[in-house]
Amino acid sequence: MAGPRQRARRYRFQEGPAALAVRVPEVLDSQYGMYVWPCAVVLAQYLWAHRRSLPGKRVLEIGAGVSLPGVVAARCGAQVILSDSEELPQCLQSCRSSCLMNRLPHVPVLGLTWGRVSPELLALAPIDIILGSDVFFDPKDFEDILTTIYFLLEKNPQAQFWTTYQVRSADWSIEALLCKWKLKSIHVPLHSFGADKEHLASSSMPGRHTIEMMIISLAQSEGTSVYSTLDSSTR
Repeated sequence: MAGPRQRARRYRFQEGPAALAVRVPEVLDSQYGMYVWPCAVVLAQYLWAHRRSLPGKRVLEIGAGVSLPGVVAARCGAQVILSDSEELPQCLQSCRSSCLMNRLPHVPVLGLTWGRVSPELLALAPIDIILGSDVFFDPKDFEDILTTIYFLLEKNPQAQFWTTYQVRSADWSIEALLCKWKLKSIHVPLHSFGADKEHLASSSMPGRHTIEMMIISLAQSEGTSVYSTLDSSTR
């Protein structure tokens, strides 16, 4: 039986004379983590727009899949770690394939499952930026994602979570969860970094493709440690 169709997809980011071309593998089937969704392109554009601040920054991409944002960050000089669920080896292999396509053989790829404490999560080196494109896809995962983000931000209080998401429902909201986990968010207009172009936030997949971006950071801590909270919810 033939496997799913796969292709190498090329993206070019440009501002004046400066340009960057990257290639990522894309599987054309229902495995969401292996398709280049519009959110990934928009987040990659944000990284490109802020490329001068990236050299030397320590960046972790969660739910990376095809890893377009992480690859762009690495090509712009950041020290990048890519991660996806340890239960999805095909997505981890996609991360590795993206690195090889872009001559980034030394970028680490880790299995990190949202909401779960693991030796890999505990052993992570300090981080400046966490990336996540379209990770807020299934509402049942939202709290697991934010517990992991809070865990990482508590360990790295000056870090930020840069995330893009697709508006799929008028009821979509994480405001209550942000409050619960003592996190705050700032909305970033797409036009402010040149991502409001049709070719960036569009897709051949059916459905609405309204993309939003926000930066999530740690709100003022009241001394509550996340370690005991996460340990109690470890599956």
